[in-house]
Amino acid sequence: VQLVESGGGSVQAGGSLRLSCSPSETVHSSPDMAWYRQAPGKQRELVARSTVGGRTTYADHVKGRFTISRDNAKNSVYLQLNNLEPEDTAVYYCYAALIFFPDWPPVQAWGQGTQVTVSS
Repeated sequence: VQLVESGGGSVQAGGSLRLSCSPSETVHSSPDMAWYRQAPGKQRELVARSTVGGRTTYADHVKGRFTISRDNAKNSVYLQLNNLEPEDTAVYYCYAALIFFPDWPPVQAWGQGTQVTVSS
């Protein structure tokens, strides 16, 4: 199974984007979903994480600007990016721990990445 992402693009500083991510196949649940990003020459870093219980965590440099949300019925996760800065330019990757059937262990999955470019 793959995670299918959409919503990247190019915006000016201060602009907004909304990223979406869904599994390519039907799954039972996704207890852990997150967004990571990787800028050129840098390591991949966690941006935001959401658990099925509703707990969310954010990287310090996106707090107050980015919002992660999820649709548990669709096992989908979203990332609203507001007040974007040039430093937010990166490829954004969706991550999920997917459970295909009840009582099965979770399987890690990644999206193909979507480019976000912010110009000053």
